[in-house]
Amino acid sequence: MSDAVEDAVDTPEEARARRLLWNLGYFGHYLHFHSGGRSGRAAIICLLAKHGGQMSQLELGTYFELKPGSLSEILAKIENAGLIERTRNPEDRRQLVIRLTEKGAQEAAQEQEARVQFRRQAFACLSEEEQNQLVEMLDKIHTHWEGLHA
Repeated sequence: MSDAVEDAVDTPEEARARRLLWNLGYFGHYLHFHSGGRSGRAAIICLLAKHGGQMSQLELGTYFELKPGSLSEILAKIENAGLIERTRNPEDRRQLVIRLTEKGAQEAAQEQEARVQFRRQAFACLSEEEQNQLVEMLDKIHTHWEGLHA
């Protein structure tokens, strides 16, 4: 059924739910493409910077809930860009240590500043009271959605 046909038979409740979900999808898309994604280059180098510039590959994979092969592919691209170095842990040769290069640390600092600026501006269209209400509503939806597939 096309969206036009679905919209024609929507009740007001269904239309409202469709609009809410469409907006949530837009926000997710916006954040993914303007913030480097949840486990993209920006997120990884910022996390490394927050941890003193280095972490084990295992720690990174656990944090981002990525399979080792997927993480390795992402890290290879970041390494090829000159932002990180991967070396074996001398105490446990099975582990890889991921370190920011100087170029990576500079890019991470820029990304972190951009994220701070975005957080300052993202909800400026809402009053403090409206922001608090939105947080409460989103927390309530989050809890409800966790129970939908439990």
